[in-house]
Amino acid sequence: MPQSLSTTITSPPPAAPAAPAPAGPPVARRSRVARLRRNPGQPLRHSRAAGRLAVLAYHGVTDPRSFGAQLDRLRRLATPVSLPDVERAVTEGRPLPPRSVLITFDDADRTVLTHALPELAARRIPAAAFVIAELIGTDQPFWWLEAEHLAQHGGRARAMGAYGGSGQLLAGLKALPDPDRRRSLQELRVSARCQAPRQEQLRPEDLHELRAADVAIGNHTLGHPSLSRCDDHTVLAEIHGAHEILTKWLGEAPAAFAYPDGGYDPRADAVLRQLGYRLGFLSDHRLGPRLPTHPLRISRLQVDSTTSIRRIDSLLSGLQRSGLARLLDPLRRPAAAG
Repeated sequence: MPQSLSTTITSPPPAAPAAPAPAGPPVARRSRVARLRRNPGQPLRHSRAAGRLAVLAYHGVTDPRSFGAQLDRLRRLATPVSLPDVERAVTEGRPLPPRSVLITFDDADRTVLTHALPELAARRIPAAAFVIAELIGTDQPFWWLEAEHLAQHGGRARAMGAYGGSGQLLAGLKALPDPDRRRSLQELRVSARCQAPRQEQLRPEDLHELRAADVAIGNHTLGHPSLSRCDDHTVLAEIHGAHEILTKWLGEAPAAFAYPDGGYDPRADAVLRQLGYRLGFLSDHRLGPRLPTHPLRISRLQVDSTTSIRRIDSLLSGLQRSGLARLLDPLRRPAAAG
């Protein structure tokens, strides 16, 4: 940290610099939003977005009512499609309908079954859930939640160093080579004052219930490592091991894969091709093409069950990277109230 300095002041201190002008009251900000919406280029952006595939990437669903409101909005604005729909479009070379949207869930905690499925089934909207295979049928918490709890209760690991908060802790663990990450997690378990609470995960029979309700099951590796920090053998073991487990439980091989942490890895791409996977999903916060040109690198938009209806609109309209989207963010409201 910088040293503190002691200074004797014999004359009045200089005037403090003027504070930066405020961003403007909400009314003024909304006025700018309205002007952007009337921008002549917006209809063209909307038209282009209508011809692209929007894949929404959720994790858990914490607010079923808000999630239901999002689904109602999607039914009005877009055409929900299923994982098999996207697969057929790729294999047959036929574009999906205009404004197609696919709903996906990564990690697939039990709220996908308890909160999301009733809302999806009530509206007959298909989806896909990408599961961490080694957690199915266990009460083992997600490793990142476990690490955060252990660190908050005195857990220490040699490779971690000093981190200012849970976000830095997780970023540091993810940046480690995978053997070091696993070893650090074990050191956290040994040194913490108390262990992380158990977390009931989906069971094999739950996977069948989801699939029967038009929620396809996909591969999300065995243990959710950052594949870019894994050696070649671990990349193969993480994908192939999960593939074998899911094939045994489901009675058929999964055809879709979601990259942990959303980052593409060419070695994983090669393994997926060898295993016959037809779809692979990133988390790069982009719209995808109406007919995916790189089926193992399909873009997705990150959302959650509390994302505002206004934000959902801007994402589906292709505005998520525009000045309009940046202005809309401070105006977000709970989706259930949207």
